Amino acid sequence: MRNITEIIVHCTATPRSRNVSVAEIDSWHRQRGFNQIGYHYVVALDGTVHRGRDESIAGAHCLGHNAGSIGVAYVGGIETDGTPADTRTPQQRESLTALLASLLRRYPGSSVRGHRDFAAKACPSFDATAEYARLCKGYHAT
Repeated sequence: MRNITEIIVHCTATPRSRNVSVAEIDSWHRQRGFNQIGYHYVVALDGTVHRGRDESIAGAHCLGHNAGSIGVAYVGGIETDGTPADTRTPQQRESLTALLASLLRRYPGSSVRGHRDFAAKACPSFDATAEYARLCKGYHAT
């Protein structure tokens, strides 16, 4: 079993309201040389949570952090003109919070961070560390 200490939130960097499937993301990642989708979970526009890579396999989503993390991406993250923006739908917000809470229960003591905390990118186009800090506190051992 992998030692998970971080849950890293991403966006797909696709325009607001453009739905993207796990199969499409998998194709993009394979074109980049990955053997499969790099994220463990993808949250669709309607809030449906889709499995990507199995949790038992290290992700391919955050250089230097893949071995000890779970990668979660929401569909969206940019405006139609390419400007980074928090495009999460209300359903995505709700599902993302529920998914993160579930992962924190399974991996107590883990932190939730945004990809931008580790790379010079806007991804996930909002401050995931700040937004989910309170959620993390509820699952840290005292």
